[in-house]
Amino acid sequence: MFGIGFTELLLIAVIAILFLGPDKLPETMIQIAKFIKSVKKTVSDAKNSLEEEMKIADLKKEALNYKQQLESATNELKGFKNIDLDDMNDILEADKPTIEEKPPKKKDPYAKTSTTPVEPKNDTVTFAKKKKKTKKDKNEQKDNDETEGDA
Repeated sequence: MFGIGFTELLLIAVIAILFLGPDKLPETMIQIAKFIKSVKKTVSDAKNSLEEEMKIADLKKEALNYKQQLESATNELKGFKNIDLDDMNDILEADKPTIEEKPPKKKDPYAKTSTTPVEPKNDTVTFAKKKKKTKKDKNEQKDNDETEGDA
């Protein structure tokens, strides 16, 4: 480890015990460990960042390569039979229908065909209870029946 042998580590540990004392040595070791851990984390973050930048640079090179290939293919197609993009636009515009030539209207499949209203579908079903006939209702019905019979 860093070119330090076992005897040199032992000598450093003895000096640290004598210099710091047994009371402060554990706290100092914890602080040193935290420092080393933070240095390792910083180095790994920098390494990951550099790797990501290198990947982005490779992607840019690839994209530029594809762009050059596409440009060369378009230039080759432009030279093919002396057809220019403007000529193609003229051909496409000639195929479009004019205002006088209206295409036939298509039937709208969603248009309403019937005039009768359709009741919307309900997910809940409710039942109305039959109203109990009271004496008053029974008497009124008898009166209605009698008047209908007379007429």
